[in-house]
Amino acid sequence: MSKKIKIIIVAGGTGGHVFPGINLAKHLINKSFYEVNLITDKRGQRYLNNSQNIQTSILPSSPFKTKNLLVKLFSIIHIIYSILRSLIHLILKKPSIIFGMGGYASFPICIAASLLRINFVIYENNLVVGKANKYLLPFTKKILISNDELEGIPSKFQNKIYKIGNIIKTEILNSSNLKKKIVDDKKLNLLILGGSQAAKAFAELLPHIFKKCYDQGIKLKIYQHCLTSQNDNLKRFYKKNNIESEIFNFSYNLEKYFLQTNLAITRSGSSMLAELTNAKLPFISVPLPSSADDHQLKNALYYQRKKLAMMIEEKELDSKLANVIKDIYMNRSILDEILQNQRQFSDKNVYKNIDHALEEMIDEKN
Repeated sequence: MSKKIKIIIVAGGTGGHVFPGINLAKHLINKSFYEVNLITDKRGQRYLNNSQNIQTSILPSSPFKTKNLLVKLFSIIHIIYSILRSLIHLILKKPSIIFGMGGYASFPICIAASLLRINFVIYENNLVVGKANKYLLPFTKKILISNDELEGIPSKFQNKIYKIGNIIKTEILNSSNLKKKIVDDKKLNLLILGGSQAAKAFAELLPHIFKKCYDQGIKLKIYQHCLTSQNDNLKRFYKKNNIESEIFNFSYNLEKYFLQTNLAITRSGSSMLAELTNAKLPFISVPLPSSADDHQLKNALYYQRKKLAMMIEEKELDSKLANVIKDIYMNRSILDEILQNQRQFSDKNVYKNIDHALEEMIDEKN
């Protein structure tokens, strides 16, 4: 191909949307015949430090709010403004194809694409279709999904569905390239993960539970993600209670922690659960209680049902987590069973599937 095909990837402002967008952009950039532009909003901008060679743009976006008539009217005006800005951006960029990765930041760009007759596809990695994607179902060319058990797509749109898998980091998919785990079998090395909300909540909820475990003779080393404002308090707590720990803030390179731990505790965002499963790291999933349409609970239940992980709801952490950790410490076969099931799970073909979907769209257009 002499002329590069221009592709826009647009992702909502949370890590669950932006990181798959970054992963997809990196894959496409490695193909010499694509020119890629990644778009997000101001919330998503904080995740773009890892976007090295990716051309990025920031466009305004807003959720549709219906609290009262005035708020609803202001929300509609903001969305219309975002669509107009998106129209100008697309007219200037002239993309051939757009990937909507979900989240309300993707909505105005995809609507603008529909108005300009530019083909776009949407990607849904949760087990229930998100609100923005749901509104876009009638207009999208394809619905790329990570899982066959996705809920919320009416039967009239089933012919648009194309299963690709989870768009996660190639470093994790190529797990054979990862070094052997460096883990002391005499202790449990716990990795505590989460976005900004989970980092704050877990730093408040979990340390006293780990102290209870330590007081029962369970040897632990804690690798905990937290907010920078929580660093000192957490370090003091663990030092005071003789619990080995390593505290870290936001990291783009979680693989190094995957290698040093044998159990993770995490929120239930689809991308993180897929990364942990592909990395062959057993985990306890704690769904965010306020997640839209309970999508995190549905994600967690799926992985638990497939025996790829365990699940504890946040309201049950105090009563259950210490006992679960004790059971695992006394009986490592619990982790071995999860590992055996995780070894049967792989998203290694996800980028091959994306390439195939793209080729189909390009051929149809030509």
